[in-house]
Amino acid sequence: MLTPDGKHLYVSYDDYHHLIEKLAIKIHQSGWEFDTILCLARGGMRPGDILSRIFDVPLAIMSTSSYRSEGGKIQGHLDIAHYITTPQGQIAGKVLLVDDLADTGVTLDAVVERLRTSYKPITELRTAVIWAKGSSSFTVDYVAEQLPTNPWIHQPFENYEALPPEKLLAKWAI
Repeated sequence: MLTPDGKHLYVSYDDYHHLIEKLAIKIHQSGWEFDTILCLARGGMRPGDILSRIFDVPLAIMSTSSYRSEGGKIQGHLDIAHYITTPQGQIAGKVLLVDDLADTGVTLDAVVERLRTSYKPITELRTAVIWAKGSSSFTVDYVAEQLPTNPWIHQPFENYEALPPEKLLAKWAI
């Protein structure tokens, strides 16, 4: 649910999964076939996993990180892993790069550049996200929902960021 001022988007689990399914339909309807899904950890892992199951293709993982300050609310220096984890040994062929959102576009732009220069076995690369903000400088190939007002997205699983093991134990204490 988008707040009236357009500054916050609160997403339920049902909404989240519905948007991933909407994204899958858009990808399917494009007619493009791909060999592997490469998800960006952490945000792209959930949609990447679901899309991997829907399209029955292997899931590869590349770790990136830039939202660390202020409890994950401030974007800082972008770190990109040097290696990709894939069940096929080396990522190759047609690859669908998946993340949860295109916020500023910095992460997707940097990862796409790295893949194009450092992973020559990739013959074609396209991108997919659940949300693309109007502030993004990166143009995504497939997007479930455009967000021109650039709201802060409150994803349904974020409550775990404030639930360390001690609080979890207290929650379930009988």
